[in-house]
Amino acid sequence: MIEVKHLTKWYGRVAAVNDISFHVDRGRIVGFLGPNGAGKSTTLKILTCYQPATSGSASIDGLDVLSQSMEVRKRVGYMPEAVPLYPEMRVRELLMFFAALRDIPRRRRSAAVDQAAERCWLSKPQDMMRRKVGELSRGYKQRVGLAEVLLHNPPVLVLDEPTIGLDPAQIRAMRDLIRELGQDHTIIFSSHILAEVEQVSQQLILIAGGRIVAGGTPAELRQRVVGPSRIIAEIRSAGDEADKSMIADLAAIDGVKEVVPDTDGQKEAGWLRLAIQGTSAADLRGDVFNLASSKGWQLRELRRQVGSLEDFFIQMTYQQSIKPAAMAAQA
Repeated sequence: MIEVKHLTKWYGRVAAVNDISFHVDRGRIVGFLGPNGAGKSTTLKILTCYQPATSGSASIDGLDVLSQSMEVRKRVGYMPEAVPLYPEMRVRELLMFFAALRDIPRRRRSAAVDQAAERCWLSKPQDMMRRKVGELSRGYKQRVGLAEVLLHNPPVLVLDEPTIGLDPAQIRAMRDLIRELGQDHTIIFSSHILAEVEQVSQQLILIAGGRIVAGGTPAELRQRVVGPSRIIAEIRSAGDEADKSMIADLAAIDGVKEVVPDTDGQKEAGWLRLAIQGTSAADLRGDVFNLASSKGWQLRELRRQVGSLEDFFIQMTYQQSIKPAAMAAQA
């Protein structure tokens, strides 16, 4: 449905997008994830025909975004980061105006507006469609913007930071709405907030410094998190000297790098909470359990801390874009 090949966009001497390629299948919800300034919005503007690329190609539904832009626009609903709305117009009046701009036949405009409003939860309260846009909350303005891109029922939705500026309840509502729309549309939406992208997306594309640094399903990206194993163990304390001996025995396990008190957890009297750092990604829980059993230690907790998608995000984006920029600023 969406095909991007070697896409590049220069602003003067700055490469906002640098030779990126990716593919999105029909019916997928794709999260375009990256820190601020990574090139997300620039890529989406190229895909929606708002600006041309310097080089490379992009197509939607088999249509080239540069040479067949008018046909592409009929198949795309684009909601930019700052939704352009007329604050003095009433919601229904505004949507009818946009329906006319979309060349929806006059006899079908009212039904198209009603359907889009229903899908974006603008039908309730009943007076919502009669309110002036300028009087709406940020969350309702986002819904109006989304209703506008749905008027012509396009197969592809491109949403740039759709939850920016929303409160937690509004963010949850917008996530639910994107999931619902994903049943009928191919959706690509950008964000720099990992949690919201992970909860909605079937596929993730990570971009940093204008380059795609990773892509895949959330599960696939989690499997790529690198780092040594870290075990948290909570053992009944037997006094200072016995605890020192216990730590020494744990440190002697093959594959253990160090054993230190766990400062992240809550300390409880009578219990020794330890972080056991491995030298590799191997799971050491079995070795720790066997040692505790042979020594007669009372073990209350034994769990492995694995790398999260957040760890992978920081590894692949922030370390490649923000830190080098900070070092350059200090130089």
